[in-house]
Amino acid sequence: MRNYRKREHIENYLRSSFRGDPLFDDVFLYHNALPGVNFEAVDTTVDFLGRTIAFPLMINAMTGGTDFSTDINTNLAELAKAFNIPMAVGSMTIAMEDDDAKKSFKTVRDTIGDGILIGNLSGYTGVDTAKYCVDLIGADALQIHLNPAQELAMNEGERDFSSVLKNLEAVIGAVDVPVIVKEVGFGLSPDTITRLYDIGVRNVDIAGFGGSNFFEVENLRTPDTDVSDLYSWGIPTAMSLIEAVKVRQDGLYIIASGGVRNALDVVKCLVLGGDLVGISGEVLSYLIHGGYDYTLSYLRELMTKARMVMALSGASNVAALKGLPYRVKGDLKDLLDKIY
Repeated sequence: MRNYRKREHIENYLRSSFRGDPLFDDVFLYHNALPGVNFEAVDTTVDFLGRTIAFPLMINAMTGGTDFSTDINTNLAELAKAFNIPMAVGSMTIAMEDDDAKKSFKTVRDTIGDGILIGNLSGYTGVDTAKYCVDLIGADALQIHLNPAQELAMNEGERDFSSVLKNLEAVIGAVDVPVIVKEVGFGLSPDTITRLYDIGVRNVDIAGFGGSNFFEVENLRTPDTDVSDLYSWGIPTAMSLIEAVKVRQDGLYIIASGGVRNALDVVKCLVLGGDLVGISGEVLSYLIHGGYDYTLSYLRELMTKARMVMALSGASNVAALKGLPYRVKGDLKDLLDKIY
């Protein structure tokens, strides 16, 4: 059943029509007519997990464990290797149930070589499973995804979330690689981030509202149930990121994802305080509809345009983006004004 569900998730994402707003358009960046930088010398390298990557972008978790997703993940690993950026696999729980699924995840490591590869499991995962999956792919880090909204939208989903925080704490203390706690598209609130930090989490992926909508993805699997009135539920990515930065404590690394589609979105995430940007649905759409070369061109152009925006902002490197002034307007301003 889990194997079939994984394929359904991909197909239903591609069928989905609801488009949430991550509110990136409500973030205004200043044009610098005297940037004082050499475009050819703009440096996009950053450190991640103690290693240098070529661009502050990660191919985020999508799917895994089926024949269909093996081809997708192999192509994603080839892209990650080509650009020297990290990649996260989809949920590896299925690897505990299916030998073919194990092979599909190992193939990703074989493809990406010594590139940064991140495992992925749910918040319900036990310590032994977490250790096993880290070893299975030689993971450089482990994503633990929080998805209560998605679970509630599934007829077969979990209903008891009372032990997730305690379970996370156990996994963090047991595995030998960094743990990244991420949402799946509904955002992390300041309170959630603070509680995660208090149990030892030092890497979060806010995965805000505006990208893949798992209320709709799951709703398409169960036509007898209608949760379409909940499609707008979630914290828009720009808002979740700004609030995450406001409560950031020492050593907290913030990954921004959720509705990131273009170079301006990427740069805005970095200016707002994100350390790395995750992208998933847009890459999947390019890959399924256009193939590997089409996706390669999309990512290459995204990175080139991001360097252009950096130059036009007067930023010669990624660190310089963090100090740039910005303004918020529209719905984002209204939401933040009501809080602060």
